[in-house]
Amino acid sequence: MKRATAEILREYGPFPGVKTVAGVTFDGEKIWFASGDKLNALDPGTGATTRSIDVAAHAGTAFDGKHLYQIAENRIQKIDPATGKVLASIPAPGNGGDSGLAWAEGSLWVGQHRARKIHQIDPETGKVLRTIESKRIVTGVTWVDGELWHGTWEGDESDLRRVDPRSGEVLQTLDMPAGTGVSGLESDGKGCFFCGGGNSGKVRAVRRPGYKGSAGK
Repeated sequence: MKRATAEILREYGPFPGVKTVAGVTFDGEKIWFASGDKLNALDPGTGATTRSIDVAAHAGTAFDGKHLYQIAENRIQKIDPATGKVLASIPAPGNGGDSGLAWAEGSLWVGQHRARKIHQIDPETGKVLRTIESKRIVTGVTWVDGELWHGTWEGDESDLRRVDPRSGEVLQTLDMPAGTGVSGLESDGKGCFFCGGGNSGKVRAVRRPGYKGSAGK
């Protein structure tokens, strides 16, 4: 297993009125982060929040190229980002114990926090299609270039892990600085991960290892 220290490229926030950052996603232009009762859009260039959607936003957030998905207690809501309207709702597999959320290849991928699992689910019905076991508490989840990554956070220790999507074996670990937790997780599709910072009220950009371009640009 490869192990390294995470390189934090930039910190965003804390933001006015935001006490905690949960799920994080990226729509190609804006970072979206969940803050309990709102979804907030963040400009990664300026660091300013540009708008918010009033919707329950307790845990993971995802974007499928058109719609946002947001865990709200024991449900996953599908949201039109243009209007903020909730278009559909499906049951979350952990029934309230869910954490991270990602979109990949037509499926939603849901981290189940203390159960230490990642589920692939049908976005229309919520049916569980596959389950991957993890060795640590699962926070954020993301896919990038065929790689499955998830965040962990136990006590003062937090890291990003690349795992085998079939076996769950840990292939690579990025250790976050002590006291720096990861709640949500999303890739920008290039050289950067966006990490929710929980009660710090921050979003952090972390360099993705192995990317040959300019991270964070």
